[in-house]
Amino acid sequence: MTSYTTTITEARELFRAAYENRYTWDKTFPGYIADVTYQRKDQIFTGQVRVNQNLSAEVLNVDDHEIKKELHYQLWEIAIHRIRRDFEDTHGQNIFTYGKMDDTGAVELLVSGKSKGDSYKVRNNEVCYVHRHIDGIVVTINTFSSHDTGEGYLSHRYNSVCHDVKTGELKGETNYFEDNYEKVDIYYILTNRIIQTKEQGQIMIKAFNFSNIQLLN
Repeated sequence: MTSYTTTITEARELFRAAYENRYTWDKTFPGYIADVTYQRKDQIFTGQVRVNQNLSAEVLNVDDHEIKKELHYQLWEIAIHRIRRDFEDTHGQNIFTYGKMDDTGAVELLVSGKSKGDSYKVRNNEVCYVHRHIDGIVVTINTFSSHDTGEGYLSHRYNSVCHDVKTGELKGETNYFEDNYEKVDIYYILTNRIIQTKEQGQIMIKAFNFSNIQLLN
């Protein structure tokens, strides 16, 4: 019979393998500049963006403060998921145990320890479900498809929703994402992101297009 300790070790290694299979930029990533076109309803905004080597971001030639803020958030969101962090630094104080397997074959992993209450699902060596507590909010992400770069996977179609930790109250509507990437030199960089959200019964679509991408020297 498999011991409890062995099961915990197996669950941890299953998650570690999927975690380390994510596509990330290496430490020599130089940053990049690009043109951006942002379409929201019938409005179109254009400008330039810059992601620096330290992954800080700048939005250039956009005068509207709110639009500039939205674009900056997208750049931050793109960069934070490309940071390469060691598994032990991120999850060294977490304990993983098996939960249920869903009808897609995804294996649930329940977390105790430092991040108690979090959970994940792993399918085909990819993290396809995330349920994390962040600053009083529970963020839940379901990934439906991915890009295989040959150097790790990138999420393609997925959704995201937030709830209040204490009350369970919905914090905004569910956002549906579609991301597409292009290989620039040796790095995969986001070229297109479409976000769909239902607002007051209507589908709100935001489209971010990044073109003329050039790596910094």
